[in-house]
Amino acid sequence: MSFALQLSFPNFDFNTATRPQRIQFVCNSSSKQTNSSKQESEDDTQRTSDELRVVLVERYGNGTSKRYILDDKFHLTTFLEDDTKTKGYSSKELPWLPDIVKDFVLPAGFPGSVSDDYLEYMLLQFPTNVTGWICHTLVTSSLLKAFGLDYSSGTTAAASAAAIRWVSKDGIGAIGRFFIGGRFGNLFDDDPKQWRMYADFIGSAGSIFDLTTPLYPAYFLPLASLGNLAKAVARGLKDPSLRVIQNHFAISGNLGDVAAKEEVWEVSAQLLGLGLGILVLSTPGVVKSYPVLASTWMTIRLLHLWLRYLSLSVLQFDSVNLKRARILVNLHVSNSKVLGCEECNKMENILSWEKFSVPQIAFGVPFSDMLVGERSGLKVKMLLKLYGKEKYILVVNQQPFKDFETLVCFKEGATSLSVLRSLWQTYWLYKNQEKQKDGFDDLKESLNELDDRFDNFLQQLRDVGWDIDQINLKTLGETSCVRPTSDIHPLPSPVTTLQTFSFQLLVGPATLQHRLRLRLRQPRRQRRPPLP
Repeated sequence: MSFALQLSFPNFDFNTATRPQRIQFVCNSSSKQTNSSKQESEDDTQRTSDELRVVLVERYGNGTSKRYILDDKFHLTTFLEDDTKTKGYSSKELPWLPDIVKDFVLPAGFPGSVSDDYLEYMLLQFPTNVTGWICHTLVTSSLLKAFGLDYSSGTTAAASAAAIRWVSKDGIGAIGRFFIGGRFGNLFDDDPKQWRMYADFIGSAGSIFDLTTPLYPAYFLPLASLGNLAKAVARGLKDPSLRVIQNHFAISGNLGDVAAKEEVWEVSAQLLGLGLGILVLSTPGVVKSYPVLASTWMTIRLLHLWLRYLSLSVLQFDSVNLKRARILVNLHVSNSKVLGCEECNKMENILSWEKFSVPQIAFGVPFSDMLVGERSGLKVKMLLKLYGKEKYILVVNQQPFKDFETLVCFKEGATSLSVLRSLWQTYWLYKNQEKQKDGFDDLKESLNELDDRFDNFLQQLRDVGWDIDQINLKTLGETSCVRPTSDIHPLPSPVTTLQTFSFQLLVGPATLQHRLRLRLRQPRRQRRPPLP
């Protein structure tokens, strides 16, 4: 039994007048295939292997991948494959745990990014924390009893309800720390100063919810819960950032001593602050007048934020993050000089967002976003050849009415040094955009400049005290990763070709399984000579 489906696929040929190819899918029963059909299948497979070439494979964080295929006429075709069934548990550690859960609860790069005893420690630490919070819940009920809620027969229900409400407030707030730690855990090494400052902003917003509870006592639980949630998010940002800052101070491997002494400073400030706070509350008119209390809190809080900004501004990191890299690259591209650690850290804007930086750079974009226009097939071939020695592919965004922007997708094996090279190339293109004539000529010239001057850039960074081994440019992402093959690489084998582009249909009352076989209708044509 045989079935034929006529499907039309878009063609990315250079000549817009060329009619699109039609691809025929022929359904043949695997149980009743004749010798002639087998021979025909082998011939078609050989023709397909000759005319179709897999030029690169793009992998996504959700387990899927996309194949980019060119035929002898440079027609570009893409095939999306789902690898989650076979590669859903890629790590040798904890093979039963889905990758999405691993990424949420374990550090990036686990197990290679941590010591061997990390997992065992965390597995024992988890039940330890569970028992600790059970004890905290029980102790909370005792505190409420001492506060005035007795467990006599008439007030037992009220006391229990009060304890549950109080603990629920803490539990809702803990969700914020859970989300921050799991979702944004890999951001703090890059820019701890920014995230420590943001933590204070979010904590201030949480205090506003607490401050409004006297105005709406009937909504105490939701207001207090929102306040706890905001302050828990702030703590989730503060604690990891603080660890990175402490590690920066501990140049002699004395992280424990540095953390302990910082605790002494913090407790001393806490005791002094509590004493001054009690003194302010004892001032006549502050407690009785809510506007006076709110204005006093606002004034002191603004002073607190200003002092926090000053304290973070004096930090002098010798590692290269994205903000400092922009400053260093911009100066080197302009006059072949770099700044020292002190000058660069002073120029760094703690509060700025990457999305508002100029020039704009879109890191980790899918390769398909770079293919604009009908000449996409030739563009793929030229880009792969142009960036054959690099671990990334970069193009200038050609969309009209768009400010200057570069699109960067990374190959497998790309590192922070690859990001730094793409950043240097972007700034060169940005500063020479008025001289641009042809897109590929500009890219080629920028790569030549990169090869000639980037080593000098790194050497100057070493000479003025930057730690080149600590380049924290974590912008690779997991949305896409391009793995280029050799230029115009053939499909792996006839068997792989059939299996890759096949799926199954359930046909007829007996639900016979039939396989779809890819075959080009057009006759084989003479291959074009390779383009220069």
